[in-house]
This record gives sequence, structure tokens and C-alpha cells, in this order.
Amino acid sequence: MKLKFTNLMLMGALCLSVTAFAGNGPKPAKQKHHTIPPKKYIDPANMDLSVKPGDNFFEYANGNWIKQNAIPAKETRWGSFNILRQENTDRLLGLLNEVSKTPGQPKGSLKQRVGDLYASGMDSLTIEKKGYTPIAADLARINKITDLNGVVNELVYERVNGIGSPLFGFGVGQDEKNVDRYIVSLRQGGTTLPDRDNYLKSDARTQKIQDALKTYITTLFTLTGTSADEAAKNADVIFELEKALAKSQLSRVAQRDPHLTYNKLSVADFSKTTPHLNWVKLLPMLKVNGQDTIIVGQPAFFKDADALLAATPVNDLKTYLKWNILKGSASSLSSPFVKAGFAYSSSLSGQKVQTPRNERMSGLIDGSIGELLGQLYVEKYFTPAAKKYMVDLVNNLKVTLGDRIKRLDWMSEETKARALKKLAAFRVKIGYPDKWEVYNGLVINRDDYAGNLRRIAVWRYNFNVSRLGKPVDRTRFGMTPPTVNASYNPTNNEIAFPAGILQFPFFDFGADDAINYGGIAAVIGHEMTHGFDDEGRQYDADGTLRDWWTKDDADKFKTRADKVVAQYNAFTLVDTMHVNGKLTLGENLADLGGLNVAYEAFKKTKQGQSNTKIDGFTPDQRFFLSWAQVWRSSQRPEAAAQRILTDPHSPEQFRTNAPVTNMDAWYTAFNVKPGDKMYKSPEDRINVW
Repeated sequence: MKLKFTNLMLMGALCLSVTAFAGNGPKPAKQKHHTIPPKKYIDPANMDLSVKPGDNFFEYANGNWIKQNAIPAKETRWGSFNILRQENTDRLLGLLNEVSKTPGQPKGSLKQRVGDLYASGMDSLTIEKKGYTPIAADLARINKITDLNGVVNELVYERVNGIGSPLFGFGVGQDEKNVDRYIVSLRQGGTTLPDRDNYLKSDARTQKIQDALKTYITTLFTLTGTSADEAAKNADVIFELEKALAKSQLSRVAQRDPHLTYNKLSVADFSKTTPHLNWVKLLPMLKVNGQDTIIVGQPAFFKDADALLAATPVNDLKTYLKWNILKGSASSLSSPFVKAGFAYSSSLSGQKVQTPRNERMSGLIDGSIGELLGQLYVEKYFTPAAKKYMVDLVNNLKVTLGDRIKRLDWMSEETKARALKKLAAFRVKIGYPDKWEVYNGLVINRDDYAGNLRRIAVWRYNFNVSRLGKPVDRTRFGMTPPTVNASYNPTNNEIAFPAGILQFPFFDFGADDAINYGGIAAVIGHEMTHGFDDEGRQYDADGTLRDWWTKDDADKFKTRADKVVAQYNAFTLVDTMHVNGKLTLGENLADLGGLNVAYEAFKKTKQGQSNTKIDGFTPDQRFFLSWAQVWRSSQRPEAAAQRILTDPHSPEQFRTNAPVTNMDAWYTAFNVKPGDKMYKSPEDRINVW
């Protein structure tokens, strides 16, 4: 399915999953002995007080911390999110070490499967002995293909058997115009590099990335016995095939239009446009039966991909299929394959050393059977008090956002009523799912790492297609409990906050309201505003993709949104690379709206109505400084350049600075005046929600 899930922060520049927020659930503050100094939630030692807040608020709030905290070699960036994730990883490793050291648990139990999956991934001796034998049969099967029909059958086989997803994307998800029904969705795919522009541009930075991909391809083929010359030829064949697919792909900005990517077609009619991909026959082979219509995200891409299949020699297609096996399996094979994968990924991200194996295994387990591991996490690290705090805060912020909608001077009463109806219908998920996924039938063996991963992939595929014909399950969480992120899902009209987000700098029971409102309340407001950003506003109260705006109100919204696009387009990050204001518009609107909603809610608190300073800062100053330290971060140039192309979130310094320049309260709090570099005249300050 096309990804409609919108989150606060992606896990990393090269991350393919929709994930990102985790850590220790907060516990009520204990009484401290009087000789222990109180915690400094805003520590001037982290700030660069030589910088005027009105010149660069991000540097003023975080400058010294960034100077004093180099990016660790195993990271591509370092800041508040990364620190929380590392703390969370350490907790997960504690749980994994405990359960993996107690073999002999009842077969199929939670602890047996979690513990044995971790043990199998840490058994490097067995993995080294196997080399690439776990995929030898796959490569041999592809060798036997003799015609285009065999190629198409392999495309199906790899999906159904959890091996890979060459050429195109396939899945089952909610029908965006009939949200109580699951439907099959097809989308563009088939490429390796993170973005189509990585194939289509020819500047020095892009050329370096392309060369790294070709080296990676060559290396993996040689590791399976292909000669160096033949492997190099394979790399050229694969790159040209993927480049041809990239030329047919829609840009990331274009894909943000949900109407453009919603194309419901009859299976029979769509098959006529792709004569070599007969979906009438292919869907049953993909375990999809009884479906007469499908959603095709990019119909033109499939027409071009079908033509490419017909025009490409079968041997070249076989090489491409082998590549999909190799790249999909490399991380689970012996160390030469793993090292080759890291060499490639580091060329895109700038990462200096590979993440330790145990940490990679922790992430893999969280990403594959996360609701088993999550049960252990929640039991130890998440408290009912934290959940209650979030429930109360969400309700308070819903009231505040509702009040702001009622006061909008650019929106008609008719559209306001519909907006308020949508806000009232928000579903809220906090901490962890009410009903855990137990992965029925999934077998995990302690001595079969590659086999475990294959069985997990098969289980996930079968689960996905098994949803067809069943009622839509709106109770499922889009993230695992330890994830350090938050999300909005427009087709469910829901906001979700995993257990992991409830820790400092987002939240602390011992902190004053300014800290928590500038942190977790702004996060909540951010996710709420996603329901009304340029994409989210196109879905109504029950999640259906349906226009509920008057034309005049939609035009007024666009005028304001275009101003946000222009503001972010002006920011330069690396060399001459500018932030893409259209790609990041949804997140930028959510940051602006979320911070405004949180500030207004903060002003209803006792501290928000006072002027009492703490550690030398007023309540309003602490609110905005709390926001700034959430985004405290630095990153490697390679990662920054790649994120500009692929990440719908703006870089952290602009997420800090841009929203506050549109808020009168920030100017007052820090005495920002004309002549300061960030100053915007009152008439130029942007107000949307």
C-alpha cells in the first residue's frame, strides 16, 4: 500500500520503515535528598549565549551542546532522538539477553520466539559457516528460467515466499474511498537507491552514490562465485534497468497528492495495459482471490515497466532477479556480505563504523516481531500513570485546537463545523495496542537465523493478504511500543503515541509545565495538525478521501500553505541544496500548528499565567527552549544531502527556527527586534491553524 502514515520523525535518512520514537516510560518522581541539586531541564551549559536568540534560535538554545557532542562513529546524526533511541536500545538488549539465556522455553511461547530469534542472530559462527548457502537454491532456481513467463512467475514466487519485491510494490490496505474495506494496491518500485533523482542526476555527489551502488552489486555477485568481469557487467545491466524504472516513477512531491495516486481500476481493464503482466492470472498466484478491482498508484509506471520487461533480454532480467535476492539477503549472510552492505550504505549516509551486531539484532526483532518484544518492554518500562497523563493532555489539546478552529478568520462557518466534527472523531492510541499480535503459526528456531527471517517474511505476507474480505481492524498500532515517534493515520483519523516517547526531553513527571508543553504537548499538537495539513485535510472525519471544504476556504488554505512552502524553500542546508518546501509541507504545517496549539494550552496552566523564572528563564522562554532542545541535533553531510531528497521532514535547525518566527509570543519572550536575522514583520507571520 502507498504509505499514508505520517510521523513526527523518521528513524534515519535511509530508513524504509515508517518508524521512529522509543524509550523508558516515565515513573513518578521520587523524593530527593536535599543535598542533591534539582534537575536542570533547561541547562545554560548546553546553550550558546553568545548568539542572539533572534539571530539563530537553534544555535542559541543548542550551540554548546552540539560543539561538545561529536557524532558517534556508528551514527549518521546525533541529538535528542538518537540519545533516546540508544537508551531504549540498551533496555531492549537487557530484555533480549535475559530471555535468550534461558533456552528450552515452551515452543511457540513469547519468550521462546523472542529469545531464540535473538540467539540465532547472535550466533555468528553458524552464520559464517553457512556463507551464502541460505540463498543458493534461490539463485539456482533463477538460473533455470528460460523465458519471460518464467521471469514473471519468479516475480510472484519471491513475494509469496518472503524473498523480495522486485519491479513493483504490492500490498493490501484500506481503500481510501471506502475505508471499511481492504483492497489490493500496486505501486511503483523496483529500484535500490533511495530516490529516483539518485539515478537521474549527474552531479559529482550523485555520481559517487551511483558508483557505490555498482560496486555493491559487483561485490555481492563475486561473493557468490561470479567472475569480476561478469559481475561488473551485471552491475551495468542492473543499474540501467533500475534507471529506466526510475524515469517512470512519480516524484516524491507528486506522490503527496492522494487523488493522483488513487486510481481504482478493474483487474481486467488494467491487465489490458500490461499485456505481459496479466493480473487476472497473477493475483490468484499472489494468493489474492475474488477481487475484481485494485488500486494502482502510478498506472503509467506499470505500462512502462511492462514494456521494459518485453524489451529486455531474459538473461538480463534473470540478473536483475538475482540482484533482488542478493540485496534482500545480504544482511543475514556471512560477514563479507554484511560488510559489503555497510560499505554501500555508508557512502549514502557517511556512517563511519557499523552498528554493533547486538544493536542491529535488537532493531531487527523490534521491526519483525515487535509486539512480542513490546510486551516485555511495556511490562517493565511503561506505567499506567504515564498513560493517564497522556490521555488527559490529549483531551486538553483537542479542546484548545477546537477553540483555535472556531476563531479562524479565514474559514467559513460551514467548513469550521466539518473541521470540528473531524477533530471530535480523532481516535487516540497511547502506549501499546489493546490487543497484542501473537504471530500465530510463526516458527522461530534457535539455530536457523536466515530461515527465521524467511519465515517471518512469509508470515507477514500471508497476514497482509489474509485481511481481504475481513472487517478493517482499526485497533492495530502502526508502531511498536518502544518506538521513539508519534503518528497520524488519515484513513483511520487517528493519532498514536507509543510508550517510548514519554521520557525527557519530551516528558518528565518532575518537570515544570513549560517543559512538558514545549515537548510532548507540541508533539501531540503536531500529530493533531496532520489531520488538517495539505494531505490530511483531504480526508474526512471517518478517514475517507473526500472533499469537505468549500472552494473559497480551500483556496484560502492554499494561499497560506504556499507561504509556508516559500519560507522553507529559502533555507539552504548543504552546499546549494535547499529544503524542498513542497516535499516537507505537511510536516512544516504540523510543526507550526502543533507549537501554536501547545503554547495556547500552556497559557491556561498556572505556570503559563505567571512570570516566575526558573534557572533564570521565564515560563515562556522555557516553553520555547524546550521545543528547541527536542530538535537538538547534528548530522553528517552525506546524510544531510540524502535527507533533502527523501525526507518529508525539514532538517532540525529549521524545524526549530521556522515555526517560532511566525509566533508573536516568541518575539516577546526573547525581545526579538527588527534587525535581528530571524525577524519577520507582523504582517508576514504565517497563521494557518
